[in-house]
Amino acid sequence: MKFLFDLFPVILFFIAFKFAGIYAATGVAIAATFAQIGWLYFRGRKIETMLWVSLGIVTVFGGMTLIFHDETFIKWKPTVLYWAFATALIGGNLFFKKNLIRTLLTEQMQLPDPVWNQLNWSWAGFFIFMGIANLAVAFNFSTDDWVNFKLFGGMGLMLVFVIGQGLLLSKYIEEKN
Repeated sequence: MKFLFDLFPVILFFIAFKFAGIYAATGVAIAATFAQIGWLYFRGRKIETMLWVSLGIVTVFGGMTLIFHDETFIKWKPTVLYWAFATALIGGNLFFKKNLIRTLLTEQMQLPDPVWNQLNWSWAGFFIFMGIANLAVAFNFSTDDWVNFKLFGGMGLMLVFVIGQGLLLSKYIEEKN
């Protein structure tokens, strides 16, 4: 359920794009992200830092898209978001000696330190790759292709990556009898 909630703005962006074009879709994505935060706030739930970062980036890049009537800005948004995540993972590790993946997942699983480090670096690498893939599609294919990639390609690549991570981590998961 959380996965669908996280995809809410992307799905609405996709639908709005198909019916009304890139500028309407951009406005919808901004509004949907605000609605996500509002929903969490009024339900008394914790609003994760990643959602605040996403709101800031979609508001800035989406706003520039609407103000300048230039879709280039919204096409950069996913890359900036992916690279912000990668920077946080790498910077946390190198400068603060903090493994953010471990911080996020330590309650769900126990892993040896080298595995936590490998997991942190693999997620950082994945986010760097996704940023590059977004730019490659955004600026070498049509806007329609980019929007399709944003939803289906991005989700597909994330699914393959998460399944791969799960397979690698499965040997560290203890079965409870």
